[in-house]
Amino acid sequence: MKHALIITTISGFVPQFEMNDVRILQENGYTVHYASDFENPIYNIDQTQLKRDGLILHHIDIRKSPFQITKNTKAFLQLKQIIRKEQISLVHCHNPMGGVVGRLAAKASGREPYVVYTAHGFHFYEGAPKKNWLLYYTAERFLAAFTDRIITINREDYERANRFRLKEHGCVEQIPGVGVNIEKFRKKPELREIKRKELDIPPDGFHIVSVGELVENKNHAVVIEAVARLHDENIYYSICGKGPYRETLEHLIQKHHLEKQVRLLGYRNDVQDVLQSADCFAFPSKREGLGIAAIEALACEVPVIASDNRGSREYMCHTENGIVCQADKVADFMDAICRMRQSGQLRREMGERGRRTAERFSIEATDKIMRRVYQEISVTQERKR
Repeated sequence: MKHALIITTISGFVPQFEMNDVRILQENGYTVHYASDFENPIYNIDQTQLKRDGLILHHIDIRKSPFQITKNTKAFLQLKQIIRKEQISLVHCHNPMGGVVGRLAAKASGREPYVVYTAHGFHFYEGAPKKNWLLYYTAERFLAAFTDRIITINREDYERANRFRLKEHGCVEQIPGVGVNIEKFRKKPELREIKRKELDIPPDGFHIVSVGELVENKNHAVVIEAVARLHDENIYYSICGKGPYRETLEHLIQKHHLEKQVRLLGYRNDVQDVLQSADCFAFPSKREGLGIAAIEALACEVPVIASDNRGSREYMCHTENGIVCQADKVADFMDAICRMRQSGQLRREMGERGRRTAERFSIEATDKIMRRVYQEISVTQERKR
């Protein structure tokens, strides 16, 4: 029996985004192990269900910050032991520290497993702070030598990864993100009024929705500032997500007396339904590897107001499926909201074009590539046996 190990820093990452990869591995004859920090999930996670799905779970003391040296060193030792004990032949790492600790452990294990790293957006990119280039770029160039295959989700990262020196016969792939469930995320007119009543949005209210972790990088504050400066009590802004920046956003909402207009909805399992209530979707992130939440909105025919970054450039077409803004310019977001608010026909046309855009990022499109990748790895490993 072949054994594959998936490593993530965030324990809810696999059930949230990578279960199709799990199924493809199982179809290729692998027993799938999953190592993560199960004590600090970002996304909701049902360990019992994961075990029913055939995953073997391993808790490791990994941390997101590279400066948590003691914890990450312990995670390295734990992973090295798992790889040896479980006779792992394929290691697939996700998230930056998962990629660092996982690849080092694979190298140190002495088993020489096939190593894949999916970069969901390198922390070094055009316009990134110098410290990011100094730390993350240097680390990635070094770790590429321990990597058989790097998978990227945007063109900028793909081109940069191709300049790294990987293991012999190593290569770089690009996938259209983790893939959107086009059937699940689609326009459902019958739900619009129901969901707006549930969220207390008036029939004539203009509703903006965002989905994302409450952290500084997601930049929800710029949309809150835009709503505040527009002085229009019939504009509503709902943010789905949780995270350490919640208190900061609450203070900003209170500062502008927007408690009746701006709502922090917390983590939602019904995002596909919340999107039915939206007139537009705001995606103001300062940095994104891709931005699956925006593509899900496009799939629901909701036009998007997005900041310009390497991720959004993969799918945003200014004035075609939405409006592109500079992440730090409140005035850009104010203008975009006004343009969307003034024309229902504009929103409908953008929404229709957005649906066609989203179809390029379907689960099926990603699965086709990942199925080929895992099959190639499986054949390679069979030849070595």
